[in-house]
Amino acid sequence: MAPEDGSLPPAAPAPWRVLLGYIRPYRPWLLLGGLLSLLTGATGLVLPLAAKQLVDNLGAERAVTGAVLLMTVLVIANAAIGALGSYVLRRTAESVVLTARRRLVSHLLRLRVPAVDHTEPGDLMSRVTADTTLLRSVTTDSLVGAVTGALTLLATVAMMGVLDPVLLAVTLGVLAFAGAVIGFLVPRINRASKRAQESVGLMGAALERMLGNLRTVKASGAEHREEAAIHRAAHDSWRASVRAAKWAALAGNTAGLASQIAFLTVLAVGGARVASGAIDIGTLIAFLMYVFYLMPPVNELVGAVTEYQVGAAAVTRIQEAHRLPTEPQGPSAELPAPGAPPAELAFHDVHFRYGPDLPQVHHGVSFAVPPRGMTAFVGPSGAGKTTVFSLIERFYEPTEGRILLDGQDIRRWNIPGLRAAIGYVEQDAPVLSGSLRENLLLGAPGADDDELRRVLRTTRLDGLVARLPSGLDTLVGHRGTKLSGGERQRVAIARALLRRPRLLLLDEATSQLDAVNEAALRDTVADAARTTTVLVVAHRLSTVTMADRIVVMDTGRVRAIGTHADLVAADPLYAELAATQFINSGN
Repeated sequence: MAPEDGSLPPAAPAPWRVLLGYIRPYRPWLLLGGLLSLLTGATGLVLPLAAKQLVDNLGAERAVTGAVLLMTVLVIANAAIGALGSYVLRRTAESVVLTARRRLVSHLLRLRVPAVDHTEPGDLMSRVTADTTLLRSVTTDSLVGAVTGALTLLATVAMMGVLDPVLLAVTLGVLAFAGAVIGFLVPRINRASKRAQESVGLMGAALERMLGNLRTVKASGAEHREEAAIHRAAHDSWRASVRAAKWAALAGNTAGLASQIAFLTVLAVGGARVASGAIDIGTLIAFLMYVFYLMPPVNELVGAVTEYQVGAAAVTRIQEAHRLPTEPQGPSAELPAPGAPPAELAFHDVHFRYGPDLPQVHHGVSFAVPPRGMTAFVGPSGAGKTTVFSLIERFYEPTEGRILLDGQDIRRWNIPGLRAAIGYVEQDAPVLSGSLRENLLLGAPGADDDELRRVLRTTRLDGLVARLPSGLDTLVGHRGTKLSGGERQRVAIARALLRRPRLLLLDEATSQLDAVNEAALRDTVADAARTTTVLVVAHRLSTVTMADRIVVMDTGRVRAIGTHADLVAADPLYAELAATQFINSGN
């Protein structure tokens, strides 16, 4: 978790350490898969010796039945054990991906709102999906492949040394040259892989931007411009991926070329040694088979290095997301549970800005709200009204000053406990994709059917539910597109009321309602104000006049506090707003 001051923690650990952390819970399975892979390699290493025995028996006119039977058993065992080992490793790799995704999603849900404000959602989605997927191959091909490949390579080299040290020296000389070339390519694979992953994230961000605002794009006639922007991002991703593929292909083909050169060289030198009588033909055949068996572990090592570079780039991006600051979890002081007496709220000389390079939004805001009753916030656009609610919810922290709830600084409260006591209806009344029931119960999953029916009647949603084809189980579409603006607002209000909050925050919650529904919900809010503390960012004069107190804000300051009658007489700005029915007001 990030420090509470929002600064980033120390540098992230090396990618291989992070990978080991993901793998740790699955070490037994990974060990089993590795042992099966080694056993597969061992059966392969015995096969050339069986072939040598077969050739020697043929030359000496001895029976070959035993050698043929042994080779058959080795081939079948190699295939069966290899298949089982591959399954175990793949299953382990999928488990590693699952662990990484769960950890990252859990972290993202606890991010500070400012961190989300400065990050593209599409890029974060790419880190959860595309980047974590790359851990699948790096787990098996890189970590396990490096170990099994190295051990198999050493065993193969040892067997080749037993057969003929001279041919072994020739083979190792060719492989050393190939290793130098691959070492030159590795850093380039790493850089290209990281750029490719970053490009995928940028493309995801561009796509999310377009799909998330498709109606606006279409209404603005901007399809071609957005299409061109996404095509550019896709082309950049393609170009970066092709560059990474180029270096990886060079590394892979260098290993393949080395195997061909080694085979031809061993064939030439070995033929000469057979002709001179230094070795027999059976030894040469066995050695040539080992040359072929040498290539899979060499390719495994090359693949391990290549996959690690790709995986390291993905791990780096995942760790960057993990390093985004999260909301503080302590201290552990608890608020009264929902349904407890109404909350008492006070702002004391609160200053706030959304970023160090942005202007101040609040300049010493101070006001007090007693338990129960309705307090309305009014003022011109940009006055800082909605920011008051964001600070109460602790989406943001004041740069100076204090916010008190029940006489105690809200920074003392556990954030989930604080929000459990608050019902918040946002300005745009967002509705999540899913069913209507899921949206209503989002903040109160334990609400029973009687409570749900009561709130549906209160918010006049019962008629809507009766008309929907599947009632409460009807899907509302992405961001609630199957509902009207007014219906979405009523859903948001019902969702807040179901929580039985001690503090109810309504940010222009009735701005999209018709007069009949607005009047009904105004009565609902007035009724709620008898048992809870209600704060309203006002849009309509009819809402403001029913408030027990009105806070007039302008340019980030509290200008005046009073009743409607008092403020009309005493405050020119409020009188002007009231005269225009707040038509030009906003947040």
